[in-house]
Amino acid sequence: MKDSPPDLAPDPVPWAVLSSRTALRDRWIHVTADACRDARGNILDPFYTLSYPDWVNVVAITPRDELVLVRQYRHGARRRTLELPAGAVDPGETDLAAAAMRELREETGFVAPAPRLTSSLFPNTATHRNRTHTVLALDAECRAETAHEAGEDISVELWPLDQVLRGLPEGLLAQSMHVSGLLIALRAAGRLDFSLSPRR
Repeated sequence: MKDSPPDLAPDPVPWAVLSSRTALRDRWIHVTADACRDARGNILDPFYTLSYPDWVNVVAITPRDELVLVRQYRHGARRRTLELPAGAVDPGETDLAAAAMRELREETGFVAPAPRLTSSLFPNTATHRNRTHTVLALDAECRAETAHEAGEDISVELWPLDQVLRGLPEGLLAQSMHVSGLLIALRAAGRLDFSLSPRR
């Protein structure tokens, strides 16, 4: 199954880029320092933008209605956090569902028969040029060996879906993109209703 993000027709760019230089570049990130003139003529220099590979998050649900989660140390937050299985799209990977299943298998050992893309969002439209794609993986089962990379000290946890939803307001999942992707994926699975309640 091949999934691709929706095409986004770019709006006319109201800012002019007067000059641009690479401030940092390695295999994970490309930081660009631009000198920009905004629509009102103000000069913004430097204006930094960050380019990462696109990311994939996996909402993997078992036949017992459990969400497959991973707990690992995150150096930015300086703590171990509970998250969706996730990772970077490798160079040359065009099938986002397949990339998500690779990450799910490597991090957790779980596989799923019919993954599907449910959202493609920018993590931060102000500074980030990449997108985060969320893939729904129903009927996930543990059938493979994990393959953790350097820096990955991962433990796998299975959480009942209703318990995860109850814990979201208290920060059970600390990564905001995982929360938004999870809710959209559950709606796509027919498990959540986004309709508004009457005002009280």
